[in-house]
Amino acid sequence: MNNYFDIDEGVVKYKSNHKLGSLPINPNLTELDHTRTRLFDLGLIGVYKNGIGYGNVSIRHDEGCIISGTATGSSRQLGLNGYCYIRSFNLEQNFVDSEGPINPSSEALTHCSAYVASSEVNCVLHVHSEKLWNSLLNGNFNFIPKNISYGTPQMAKNLADIVYESKSSSGILAMAGHIEGVLSYGDSIESAYLEIHNFLISINK
Repeated sequence: MNNYFDIDEGVVKYKSNHKLGSLPINPNLTELDHTRTRLFDLGLIGVYKNGIGYGNVSIRHDEGCIISGTATGSSRQLGLNGYCYIRSFNLEQNFVDSEGPINPSSEALTHCSAYVASSEVNCVLHVHSEKLWNSLLNGNFNFIPKNISYGTPQMAKNLADIVYESKSSSGILAMAGHIEGVLSYGDSIESAYLEIHNFLISINK
């Protein structure tokens, strides 16, 4: 595994306005939390030896999304208190407006950009895996360039371009400048999960 001290993860890089409160009702949130647990059990979401958590999940909701909260990587199951509602965001101003029982993930801007890029995308999953990451970068897959750091407007804009230009409601890609960082998206939670699951099977044959 890569040296975890070199892994850029966990630091919120956007400006934010967060209001403590309850989540809006979304019928898919239970399925999202279950899928997150599946990813946790595979070691694709978790916490590094230095205590920094990795991996986050989201679903579209109204004009924004519901996303797992910051510093939740150590929890196998989150429940309602582990998620946050992104009400609005602004890439140009590097700003996120949110509400919920917990502050949003440091990748909130990136997730939101995928939903804006395609009306067909309804779920985004961000996981960490050295094997997945290397296989994607060495294969014929889309990737976000190495000089683009995670959690930045540049990362969000680059992802939006990839999603828009792919003309597909699902896909998987590596973040070259975000060690071990892999992102999948889909028109449903299951389709986003299967992008990761099926690729894992293909490289383990």
